[in-house]
Amino acid sequence: METATPDPISPTEAVAAEAITPLPALDPAPVVSPKAGGIGLWVRDLLVSVAASVLIITFLYQPVRVEGTSMLPRLEDHDRLFINKFVYRITAIERGDIVVFHYPRDPEKSYIKRVIALPGDRLRVDRGLVWLNGKALAERYVPEEYKDSRSMTEIVIPDGSYFMMGDHRSISSDSREFGPVDRDLIYGKAVFVYWPARDAGVVH
Repeated sequence: METATPDPISPTEAVAAEAITPLPALDPAPVVSPKAGGIGLWVRDLLVSVAASVLIITFLYQPVRVEGTSMLPRLEDHDRLFINKFVYRITAIERGDIVVFHYPRDPEKSYIKRVIALPGDRLRVDRGLVWLNGKALAERYVPEEYKDSRSMTEIVIPDGSYFMMGDHRSISSDSREFGPVDRDLIYGKAVFVYWPARDAGVVH
């Protein structure tokens, strides 16, 4: 183990050291009680937690309220949920995602729908059955009683656009009416219902 040996003090340095006037004694530091310190730490941690929560909600998540029943049975009218506003900056939009976007015909309004087709996909609807790239699409999220018999001729989804549909097909106003939605209009992914408690859970 390395050691440090102090240099010998010369007689001159010793005399100089003796000539130094000693500093006045300092008052002892105030004693802080453990209880006071604990409260201070608790307040600090609380403030940090609140600040972190505000930042997360502001930049990552946003609470929204569902208005309407086009996404039954998963999302009911007046359900409150969090949408992730950041996720699509680092990951791609995928088929089956439930997203929130500005209504193409009135950007002041927001819609929540499911992504059915991606840019470049070929899509048609035959008496309620969705065909995607030549194959019938299995849609377990659409109960039998919510299906309809509407048809739509085949289209190719333009670059930078997405085809949206509601799960309650018989009452949903979606891309079958207003067409594919531009990527720039999509601003969040539905991730979690927090109210009412009976509906709380991850959104699929």
